[in-house]
Parts: sequence; structure tokens; C-alpha cells
Amino acid sequence: MEQTGRVETAFRSLHPHIDLEIFRITSQGDQHRGPLAEIGGKGAFTRRADEHLLDGRVEATIACAKDIPGPHDRAPGITVGAVLPREDVRDVLVLPAGRPPATLDTLPPGTRVGTSAPRRAALLKALHPQLIPVPIRGNADTRMNALDTGSLGADAMIAALAGLRRLGLADRVSQILDPTVWLPAAGAGIVVIEHRVDDHTTSRLLAPLAHSQTRVLLDAERAALAALRGGCLTAASVLAALDEEHECVTVHAVVLNPDGGAPLRTVTSGPAADPTGVGRRAGEQLLDIGAARLLGVRP
Repeated sequence: MEQTGRVETAFRSLHPHIDLEIFRITSQGDQHRGPLAEIGGKGAFTRRADEHLLDGRVEATIACAKDIPGPHDRAPGITVGAVLPREDVRDVLVLPAGRPPATLDTLPPGTRVGTSAPRRAALLKALHPQLIPVPIRGNADTRMNALDTGSLGADAMIAALAGLRRLGLADRVSQILDPTVWLPAAGAGIVVIEHRVDDHTTSRLLAPLAHSQTRVLLDAERAALAALRGGCLTAASVLAALDEEHECVTVHAVVLNPDGGAPLRTVTSGPAADPTGVGRRAGEQLLDIGAARLLGVRP
């Protein structure tokens, strides 16, 4: 809702003559407390919003880019209309309220660290094998409350810094994790606004909200994930960087070993005018060096 509020403010300033109604949709991913695989996994955070969009109950939906399934797992007929400027991509360590600050390196062996992301669980196993990743569910503030009351089932948790900042909870951060080591999710820190492919009116209204540089990064990162047939539940990291002076985009892509072994990495650069092509090549390069085996998919 905080994300939606920012979009609402910007939209009303651009189109003060247009009535705008906010329709709140609670995702299955936020409601479900068990493993996401029990409710279909990919799409758990967007499925209901997609249904509302496709049947005409709403004209646009707002989501975190990292929670959106890959194109191969998505209902047809939906497109990204605009993206907001990218925020911080980093993950952070959060401890229960009142606990003295600590880092992943200083947590006692056997500490249970909560996360719902296979990427984070794989990173924990690879970088901090003395710690135990445990699955947790719920949105950010719900998880925080459960952590503080001892009902989360974990002694600490990993969260997105951008999300905590949006909620005014950045003071709860115990450690900001280095993104060159603790690899971020594809689409991290990016808020997207989607609409129906054939809704040209909404497309025109959303166009002034679009941040073109962030759109290049998102398209490159999403294309790499699509080549891997991955999504928000894939143990992978894709991070693009834009060199505006040289009109070039560089994609760093990594597929992690779910068991904590050595990851597969590639770096690909190409014209910023074709971010999808650059991202696709990065994903294909990972497949060529064995990513399909780690991901459990057919190349």
C-alpha cells in the first residue's frame, strides 16, 4: 500500500481531472503461511491481481518487480506500463527488537535465519554454513512482529532494505549485506505498474510515470530470468548496470547451488537499446555452462 500511495500521488499530480480508485487486493502469498509450492509457487504474489486486471475489475496493478513470475509462468495479456526509479537492491539482516546488533558472521552457530527466498537460502548455505535457513511467510511488517514476539520460528530474518525503508523500519537493520557478495534478486528495488496489453488508454496515462533508465535494467534482468525459465522462486541473481555515456548495459547473472555449492556466473554486455537481447544472452550462457542442472529445469 505504501508503494501504491506513491504511485497514486504521482498519478494525481499528472492527471488531476481523472478519478482514481484504489482497490486493495491481498495476495495468496501474503495470506498463506506454508510453503509457496502448496499454492502453486510462482505467481503467489500476483495471481489474484492478474485475475482482477484481466477480467476488467481494475485497469492497473502495482507490485515489486522481484515478486513477478517470469513471462513463461504468467497469464498472457499483461504488460508493464511503467516502472518507478530503482531503489536500494540490498538485503539486510534483522534481529528481534532489543537484541544487540550482530552480523551473519557473528551469529552463533545453529542460529535459525528466516527467509522465503530460495536465493537467500542458497546464499546462507554457501556463505554461512553454520547458520540454518528456515522458511517464513507473511508480508514485511507481519514478519517483523512475529520475529519480535518469538512466533516467527526463526531467531533472525533476511529482508529487503527497500521494503523496510518504505515502511519506516530501516532502524531495525542490524547489517546491510554487501551486494557483491550477498547477491540481490532480479528486479530488486523496482516497483512496476502493469496493465492489459490492449488497454491503450491506461498505457498513455501511465507513460509519464515511467523511468526509462530503470526500465532498461528491468528488461535486461527479466530477460535473463526468462531464458532460465526462472522467476521469484528461483535460486538465481541477475543485476544489470547501465552505462549511459556509452549506451551500454551490462548484466551480471548467477545461478546458485541450492545445496550451498559453487554457483555459476556470467557477465554479458551489449547495447542499451536492446536490453532484452543482452539479458537473454546472459541467461543462455548460464544454461550452456550447466545452470539447468542446478535449477532442475530442462535446458
